[in-house]
Amino acid sequence: MKAFAIVFGAMLAGAVPTAAGESAPLAYECLRAAGPIRIDGKLDDPAWRNAPWTSDFVDIEGDSKPRPKFRTRVKMLWDEQFLYIAAELEEPEVKATLTQRDSVIFKDNDFEVFIKPLPDTKSYYEFEINALNTGWDLFLPKPYNEDGQPDNSWDIEGLKTAIAVQGTLNQPADKDQGWTVEIAYPLRAFASRQAVPLPGHGTTWRINFSRVEWTAGQPKEDNWVWSPQGLIDMHVPGRWGYLQFSENTSTLNK
Repeated sequence: MKAFAIVFGAMLAGAVPTAAGESAPLAYECLRAAGPIRIDGKLDDPAWRNAPWTSDFVDIEGDSKPRPKFRTRVKMLWDEQFLYIAAELEEPEVKATLTQRDSVIFKDNDFEVFIKPLPDTKSYYEFEINALNTGWDLFLPKPYNEDGQPDNSWDIEGLKTAIAVQGTLNQPADKDQGWTVEIAYPLRAFASRQAVPLPGHGTTWRINFSRVEWTAGQPKEDNWVWSPQGLIDMHVPGRWGYLQFSENTSTLNK
């Protein structure tokens, strides 16, 4: 754990400077999966037991804003084929409407993944999913604020996703617990756009997660994230968190 802290400190030197009172980007040590993971949305595979949860999501602007009213958290694992992502979203009314792939998914309540596997470049990848397991994947050669244009033709070849609803979908008459997301993100999925080396022990990517939550009768959505951006804009990769790949299969091995 000490070595990871040292590496994290070095990585922070390359982050976008934060203003007074803003938090530095968070970091997550991604353990190697100790066994198979079945992508069914249920998060009950034994391998997940060794993966620590992230801290709970906060408002996209950070601690200056109220804490989210519903809990969201993530855990991750990896092997030679996939980056596995599990998300738990507390939600008393699980709902979704969009069923066509590559729809603008954030018009529903959604869960979003932002990945930058080449930290020294401007490019990055985005994936959004709703409670109907409808996804939207896109590649950005550079951020929108640098005149970047999204490439919606990019598809995550070999992607596996599943949703499990703890309650009933689109039934407002009852109260739900929430929904869980399980994603197997192929490590070779970037090849059609960029040459991305396969990760190994100590490889570091930039990553962040966002949750869009719409409240009935409100004109704007809430944006809750893992590593706070400090502003209402997910497309500032220098403010994302750090994902460090580890060959360890358990935090108890350290």
